[in-house]
Amino acid sequence: MTTPDRLSPASPTDSPRVLPGSPYPLGAVWDGKGTNFALYSENAFGVELCLFDEAGAETRYPLREQTAFVWHGYLPSVGPGQRYGYRVHGEYAPEKGLRFNPNVVLSDPYAKALDGTEQLDRGVFGYVPGGDDRVMQQEEQRGAPLGIVIDPLFNWVGDRKPKVPFHQSVIYEAHVKGLTMTHPDVPEALRGTYAGIATEPVLTYLRELGITAIEFLPVHQHVDDPFLLDKGLSNYWGYSTLNFFAPDVRYSAAARRGDPAGAVPEFKNMVRALHDAGIEVILDVVYNHTAEGNHMGPTMGFKGIDNPTYYRLVADNPRFYFDYTGTGNSLNVRHPQTLQLIMDSLRYWVTEMHVDGFRFDLASTLARGLHEVDQLSGFFTIIHQDPVISQVKLIAEPWDVGEGGYQVGNFPVNWAEWNGIYRDDMRAFWKGEGGLASEIGYRLTGSSDLYQRDGRKPYASINFVTAHDGFTLRDSVTYEHKHNEANGENNQDGHNHNITWNCGVEGETDDLAVGKLRAQQQRNFLATLLLGQGTPMVLGGDEMGRTQKGNNNAYCQDNQISWYDWGNVDAELLAFTRKVIALRKAHPSLHRRKFFSGRTIRGEDVRDIVWLRYDGAEMSDADWNNPQTQSLGIFLDGDGLDDMDAEGRRLVDDHLLLMLSASHVDLPFRLPELGGCGGWRLLVDTSDDHAEEQIKAGEETVLRARSVKLYSCARTEDGGGEAKA
Repeated sequence: MTTPDRLSPASPTDSPRVLPGSPYPLGAVWDGKGTNFALYSENAFGVELCLFDEAGAETRYPLREQTAFVWHGYLPSVGPGQRYGYRVHGEYAPEKGLRFNPNVVLSDPYAKALDGTEQLDRGVFGYVPGGDDRVMQQEEQRGAPLGIVIDPLFNWVGDRKPKVPFHQSVIYEAHVKGLTMTHPDVPEALRGTYAGIATEPVLTYLRELGITAIEFLPVHQHVDDPFLLDKGLSNYWGYSTLNFFAPDVRYSAAARRGDPAGAVPEFKNMVRALHDAGIEVILDVVYNHTAEGNHMGPTMGFKGIDNPTYYRLVADNPRFYFDYTGTGNSLNVRHPQTLQLIMDSLRYWVTEMHVDGFRFDLASTLARGLHEVDQLSGFFTIIHQDPVISQVKLIAEPWDVGEGGYQVGNFPVNWAEWNGIYRDDMRAFWKGEGGLASEIGYRLTGSSDLYQRDGRKPYASINFVTAHDGFTLRDSVTYEHKHNEANGENNQDGHNHNITWNCGVEGETDDLAVGKLRAQQQRNFLATLLLGQGTPMVLGGDEMGRTQKGNNNAYCQDNQISWYDWGNVDAELLAFTRKVIALRKAHPSLHRRKFFSGRTIRGEDVRDIVWLRYDGAEMSDADWNNPQTQSLGIFLDGDGLDDMDAEGRRLVDDHLLLMLSASHVDLPFRLPELGGCGGWRLLVDTSDDHAEEQIKAGEETVLRARSVKLYSCARTEDGGGEAKA
């Protein structure tokens, strides 16, 4: 099949002539005089660049130059603001894995801005919907968003990345829209947008909370699934990516004003504002699949540009897709071009958008060679040697839905991981399940059983008890069963194994005793999370008591179920969270860079950690293995850090004593005579926010049922200690 010089509608007589241009970089790149267009497709017969004017009229330009499977051309008079797409010619043979259809206008995978969201009514399918996908669609399909040529220049002068060391980080997971959508002090036109995040009320809130990084749910342009739209819902979380370069116009105030390309500088302004507040930006990225689904899914970009290049196809029947994600397809990271796409995207967000790190959704999918998960797959090898990407924060969600996909603890050096084992162990402990002493010991000290053997540090463990996927913190102490009826799936969606305890009543209640216990349990979770080793991640809104009314799968709820309720903030819980984050940051013993050794470091009296029973005696093997053990005491010697600060000074800290008990009865806890401490001062008591206590070493205090206490003992000149106010 050949491509004619001109296809209707005909180009105007004064249209520019296509010059050869360059095969690199891919995408549409304006150089101040014109724009170079480049598209990779190794199986296509021909490629047409389609330019659209403000009225939607289309002019087509065949790209005749092909270099190393890249189709390219340069148009001298085309500049920023120009909307464009592609028609790609080739064989339509799904049984061979080929799905070319020039009747479909395709979105450029490298477009840096898109002109809006998908328009399903204008058509996005390469076959006739409702029929067999092997029957080619003959009607015009123009429903995919068009790319927009952008001016990449931006004044980054003065932007300074916070570069917070991983072990000092406190991550806050949030949704761009949900965080600000109901904030009364954010101008209404900016609510739910990148610009809304950059407003002073939001920046002040985040700064005072004390977090060091905000991890945004996906901001890459995504697609709203038709089955959700049919139910009046949408893909709120955004894990259905269409484009890996363009910031989603849904969260752009500029796009609301009719300037979709303005989403790019708006996003950059948000990043700069967060950096000015000392807060890093981490993006949740979805490089494991795209929005085009399985063989019956739409054709909006990759599928129509070069299906076998971009997707993992079943070898003996390439009509079908491998699905390790539960979404219909998996990106083909074994192909060099797909790897290049991912790496180009990552570098773009670091170098051009100035983000500070990434959390990789279903990262095990990216590690798969043929079927098995391979730690040394091409993806990780390339990242490890990349001078740009290897230097930012890299966080894996270490599982997918395929066989052998649960890979917690198995990712390479320089990678941190969402520690799902931490979440499950902590939930089970505070629920009151016994026999968890040794597991809790590992989790509180950075999960050395998972990360130490391969040379990683405690901060490789991203500790969390709640995340966007599941109950909020308040709901985890209010519900034992999911209540997802609003999702329209008869409550069949979402996790059934939540490991939660409702404190005796399912759902909201006016019972004061139950309410008090729920408040205490929330403080227990936050204290355990923020006072233990590893990198804590707080689910945004947990600090203010946000509820989703028992919905543990609110992926489709772009409404009050998911948005922060700024008019109903739990002020006491918020104050507690701020206090505990401040304590964590003030005490290097609570965010160590190295694992505990448990051995004498300097002299007979210096052990970096000592485990205690509630009677003050050291924990024995029998205690660790006793299923009745539901309380622990942890002595942290302030002289046992065995580390230096950035200026080369030896790090020291106050001696600290952390006590926690999931027992349903109060316990008399004897404070130890360790480290030369003569007395201890109470810093935290989750059973009483206002408690004050100074107590001599060797005396007893009451550790209330289901509570956490933290004490300090200031070091003295001779290495001993005393309680200090």
